[in-house]
Amino acid sequence: MADVETLSISVVAGRGARAEAADQSGWAHLLEHMVFKGAGDRSARDIVEQIEAAGGQINAATSYERTSFQVRALKGGLQLGLEVLSDLVLRPTLDPEELEREKLVIEQEIAEAADAPDDRVFDLAQSRAFAGQPIGRPILGEVHTIAIADAPALGAFRAGQYAGDRLVISVAGAIDEDEFLALAETLFGREIHVEGPANAAAAFTAGFQAEHRKLEQAHTVLLLPGVGACDEAYFAQRLFAEALGGGMSSRLFQEARERLGLAYAIDAYGESYAETGIVGVYAGTAAGNASRTAEVAARELAALTVGIGDAELNRCKAQLKASLFMGRESTLARAEQGAGQVLLFDRLFTAAEIAHWVDAVSAADIRAFGIRMLDAKAFAGAVLGPRPALKAGEVFQRALFG
Repeated sequence: MADVETLSISVVAGRGARAEAADQSGWAHLLEHMVFKGAGDRSARDIVEQIEAAGGQINAATSYERTSFQVRALKGGLQLGLEVLSDLVLRPTLDPEELEREKLVIEQEIAEAADAPDDRVFDLAQSRAFAGQPIGRPILGEVHTIAIADAPALGAFRAGQYAGDRLVISVAGAIDEDEFLALAETLFGREIHVEGPANAAAAFTAGFQAEHRKLEQAHTVLLLPGVGACDEAYFAQRLFAEALGGGMSSRLFQEARERLGLAYAIDAYGESYAETGIVGVYAGTAAGNASRTAEVAARELAALTVGIGDAELNRCKAQLKASLFMGRESTLARAEQGAGQVLLFDRLFTAAEIAHWVDAVSAADIRAFGIRMLDAKAFAGAVLGPRPALKAGEVFQRALFG
């Protein structure tokens, strides 16, 4: 558009914590931190000062399957943004002294997450849903695995994580396409093409963990096996989760919070990785209400496999499309979404295509997805809080599976 005055650049490596060996747990996140400590001929201070002096912002994020480096800038900031990001990804300094200091920062981050009950309960639940697998380990890693990282080992790890076979450069906003392609070729295209490690396989495992904490509230996460982003039932899963607990009109919010007053916070969500996924319910309750809330969640899950009416399904479709498309108002969201699509599908999808797939989901598709999910007769999760809450997993399993 002619009046767009900003741009976003996203350089995404299609590997994250899933590509770590057991003794490298947390290294993908540690590496993401370390590249900002110096890259190319830029110091840590140079990196941020040069971007911010041009009115830009720089950030990064590590997930299980991706590591993303992002610059948001004013129109005209494409070259500087790409130059800095190429240095971060391809030419980080990885200074040993900086590494030792950054380990201490990561250790504090791990401790902070452990102290936050609504963070820890999700880590506990994930570890039960994918027990003994990289995707079941916390992205932050463990103190002892962070401690053994040294600069040479982290450098070798970087070469695999950010290998060119899974590297995507995505841009959106005030971009001249010819300029972008020329810069991308100059800054990224001359690297020797190497194959990085494959993401480890993942399979849902059943298990529940109850952790006693002296808290005022209980935090419960209940997980069921879902589908991956490439599965034909992907949008059925998204709509199932939307109907179950995606908003204030959802079944769980109306029943558990509004009608029964059991929970101050309750929602459902679908999380998809490349080839597997989960459907989850989170509830924050008084300790004495945790088990009854889990029972309500089981009842509403089962009810969705019986059927969903046209009005409810249409409302869920409208909400899902709104969440997918409102985010596209941000150039960074468009750049990130584009990178993800290329990594998974080797192409970009238009908004019209996505809307068509959402609209094509029928009530029968929702029911079939729910039956498929429950037929596995497996669930995972965690509850964290006072002792009266710790039976929530048993209650959920009994209510759902008998």
